[in-house]
Amino acid sequence: MRRVANGWVLPVSVLLALLLGLVPLPEVLQPLRPYWLALVVAYWVIEDNERLGLVFAFSMGLLADLAFGSILGEQALRLTVMAFILQRFRTQLRFFPMAQQALAIGGLLFNDRVVSAAIHLALGVEQVPWTYWLAPVVGMLLWAPLYLVMDALRFSRRGR
Repeated sequence: MRRVANGWVLPVSVLLALLLGLVPLPEVLQPLRPYWLALVVAYWVIEDNERLGLVFAFSMGLLADLAFGSILGEQALRLTVMAFILQRFRTQLRFFPMAQQALAIGGLLFNDRVVSAAIHLALGVEQVPWTYWLAPVVGMLLWAPLYLVMDALRFSRRGR
């Protein structure tokens, strides 16, 4: 049977990622919050590179900046850098086994934290605690289930 892509998955996944980023967490769990929007943008840049790329990542970053009340352009820059790297290595990433792909995504999420820390350092914000670096590990562990669920939703058969 031919697999048909569902058009509703993209906006729903972005909205869900934004909402998960806004959900309040206890102070103890706050450093473990993965960057949900980066995971979703990474999925879409890898899987739908013809339609979604740097402009998509930049616009999602601006939307996140407005939703989270962060410095305007910070998340846009972070997501655009990540999307650029993903586009450059997209072909290789698609052929990696899932565990190796998760490690690569973990490296990208770590790079995202470095970019974020550099932005905050340039703006004179205080140094980040060591727990700041735990979120990429959580994101790396969540990559495989997220990828599989989004792929299943994206290509689920219509008319069930």
